[in-house]
Amino acid sequence: MTTGTVITFYSYKGGVGRSFTLANVAVLLARWGFRVLAVDWDLEAPGLHHYFNPVLSSEPEGGVIDLAHDFLAGAESPRPHAVRLNVEGNTLALLAAGRDDDSYTDRMQRIDWEDLYLRGFGAFLERCRAEWTQDYDFVLIDSRTGLSDIASICTAQLPDRLVVLFTANQQNLKDVVDVVRRADLARDRLPYDRPRHLVLPVLSRLDGSVEYARAEQWRNKCAEVFGPFFRNWLVKSVSEDLMLRHLTLPYISYWSFGEQLSVLEELVPSAGQVSFALETVAAVVAQQFDRTDLLADNRDAYVASVRDRRREFALDLLVSSPRSALRTADQLIEELRAFGVRVERSSSGDLEILERTNELAEHLCLVVDGGLSRWQVTEVERFLRHTIGPDGGQRRLFCVLTGGTDPESLPGFLRNLRHLGFEPGMRPTRVARELHDLITGTSAGEVDPGLEALRNAASALRAVPDGMPSAGRLSLVEQTVRGMSTALDDSDLAALRDLSVDLDVLSKSHSSGGRFTLSDGLLTDIHTLLDRIDRRIDASTN
Repeated sequence: MTTGTVITFYSYKGGVGRSFTLANVAVLLARWGFRVLAVDWDLEAPGLHHYFNPVLSSEPEGGVIDLAHDFLAGAESPRPHAVRLNVEGNTLALLAAGRDDDSYTDRMQRIDWEDLYLRGFGAFLERCRAEWTQDYDFVLIDSRTGLSDIASICTAQLPDRLVVLFTANQQNLKDVVDVVRRADLARDRLPYDRPRHLVLPVLSRLDGSVEYARAEQWRNKCAEVFGPFFRNWLVKSVSEDLMLRHLTLPYISYWSFGEQLSVLEELVPSAGQVSFALETVAAVVAQQFDRTDLLADNRDAYVASVRDRRREFALDLLVSSPRSALRTADQLIEELRAFGVRVERSSSGDLEILERTNELAEHLCLVVDGGLSRWQVTEVERFLRHTIGPDGGQRRLFCVLTGGTDPESLPGFLRNLRHLGFEPGMRPTRVARELHDLITGTSAGEVDPGLEALRNAASALRAVPDGMPSAGRLSLVEQTVRGMSTALDDSDLAALRDLSVDLDVLSKSHSSGGRFTLSDGLLTDIHTLLDRIDRRIDASTN
């Protein structure tokens, strides 16, 4: 059973927009169909509930400090202290710091965290964590700033990943890097199985509207300082500088007053708005820090691949046709409907309809008669900006050519597609059947070689035994797994396929047994790589 991911949002100093970022990312993830729990662990200065105040179903009667009191009272597992948030009918809950009344400060200050851990509170927190990750896809923890016992709980014991927010000044850069290194050392001493830290640096409140040159200078400096934290998850073809540009939250004075959820007001944000940048951060979190090469190529498509993962479209297919092929397009639509496909013809000459094309249908089919019309070019460009394809997402572009169309005359993005063709003088039944099979995944045709390479790699990783008959073979396994990870980073599926065969051979059992056990680090690398491959398989088949 898949468990949820715990992510701590941390900043060394206050005033960087950490709680603002967490609250808005939580709303976005819930809007996109994920189950989300937001936890306010900034116990000395709780404030997350202020952001969610307009959408609280009821005032919190308990919270994080009550977990400690539950434990001291002898509870075996946490009592239900989270409250539901009314945000667009999705699963979003808040575990506040505690009940917001005059008794809060006294109850919080009476907690001796060191004594709690001596009594076994760490194991109790593990049970809390297990329940949260069973009930939610993402648990987002708002951590206290600075260095403290509470901050260590949030940065070392609980999270799978860290989101660190910082502003462009020397103290933020030096101290945030130091805190992450301290957290890694603390995790090494824990008696719990945690993978290595993956860190998402977010440059916050950068104002490049006036001092553009200075903003660029500081952004470059930040990318250099945080470079080491990118290296264990960022695709090698993507530079740290480019990634940090996507992970920069602009300073917008409007959002500096009070506690506001910008993503509830800016429903369709444009570049330059803070919600646009928040969408990017939320998408990287939802993608488990993966597929960053696609983010570099097309930010809108990267976000759309998460946003549309559970979207219900009114139509399966929209057929776009020039006037010269309207009769053929209408016949194609009739045949598609006979196969049960929800389909309409696009009115691509209507600007209002054109604006809604991205939201109307899951897939787009271009009927090309000689060449693309001007309206079709506009339509397909809008569709592709919000689509990852052809190997990484749910939404697809199809191209059907009339008899007089030369494939070599098409734009590059169409030449690379598989082309379907109408048969002269025949109703387009065969084309309709092919489109139906492609849309529904019921085709009995050839297996996608890229998908087959991913599946073979997953199978080989799952077959690796717990031990090897020799130190030399164990070393070869380590090298092969590292090579497979690099091949996946570089999208080199041919190399991934070859290395999978090598790993399969190395994993075959021999009579000499398996005296040399796999290290915890190698097991973590295998599980991490397998998780990445499984997500890509899901993205290609769903």
